[in-house]
Amino acid sequence: MWPGNTVAGGGARNWRLVRADTDAVPSSARRFMARARQRRLRAAMPWLIGAGVLLAGGALAWVVYGTAVLGVREVRVVGTESLTVDQVLAAAAVTPDRPLARVDLDEVGDRVRDLPAVDRAVVARSWPSTVVIEVVERVAVAAVPSGTAFTLIDDDGVPFRTVGAQPAGLPLARLATPGGADGNTRSALTVLASLTDELREQLVAVSVESPVKIRLELRKGRVVIWGDDTKSDRKSTVATMLLREKGDEIDVSAPRVVSIR
Repeated sequence: MWPGNTVAGGGARNWRLVRADTDAVPSSARRFMARARQRRLRAAMPWLIGAGVLLAGGALAWVVYGTAVLGVREVRVVGTESLTVDQVLAAAAVTPDRPLARVDLDEVGDRVRDLPAVDRAVVARSWPSTVVIEVVERVAVAAVPSGTAFTLIDDDGVPFRTVGAQPAGLPLARLATPGGADGNTRSALTVLASLTDELREQLVAVSVESPVKIRLELRKGRVVIWGDDTKSDRKSTVATMLLREKGDEIDVSAPRVVSIR
C-alpha cells in the first residue's frame, strides 16, 4: 500500500497517475503553447533559410572559384584563316585547369589582339570547362614592296604580314614607311577606296611620294596623275571616262581641267 492512500476516519482513496503533458494540461493551454511554438518557428524560418542559402552559396563559390572541378579543360579557337590555331593558343596563354570563373577574359583578348594579323578577338566562357576565342583577322587591301618581299596592309594601314610574293589580285602601294599613322599611307588608302571597278581592274600600283604627289600605275604602262587625295571620288569618275581615250598619261589632279597625252 502506498503511503498517503489512507485518510482520516480509516477510509481509503484511490490515486490515479496522469501524464502532465496531456491529461493534466487543459486543452486551451495546449493550443496556446502549440501556437506559440508555431510563431517561434515562423520567426526563425527566414534566419534558417538565410543561413542555408549562405552555406550553399559559399560551398558553390568555393567549387567554382577555388577548385579545378570547373577548371579549363579546353580552349576553342574559331575564325582563323592565315593564322594557325596553335599561334592563337600560344598568344592566349590560358592556364590549364584554372577555375573557369577566374580566367580574365579581357587579358586573354588583349594578348590575342597583340598578334599583328588579328583585327578583333572576342573571348567568352562556355560552361562547364571551355574558353572560346573568336578571331577576326585583318584583310589585306594592298601590298607594299620591300626588297624582294611584300608587306601586307589592311584598310587602316596596319602592316600585319610579310610574304615572299605579291598576292594575286592585290594592288601594290609604293610607300616609304607604311603604317596607320603615316600620312602617305592614309592618302593611298583614300585613293584606293575611291576607285571604280573599271579603274581598279586596270590598277597595278598606287605610288605616293608625298600627300600631294599621288599617281596610279595602270596596265600597259599607262599612268594617272592624281595630285592629292582630295576629291578622289570625282577624280576616279573622270579617270575612268578617260580610259577610253588614247594616251599614256591622264592628269586628273584638277578634275575640272583634265588632260591626256
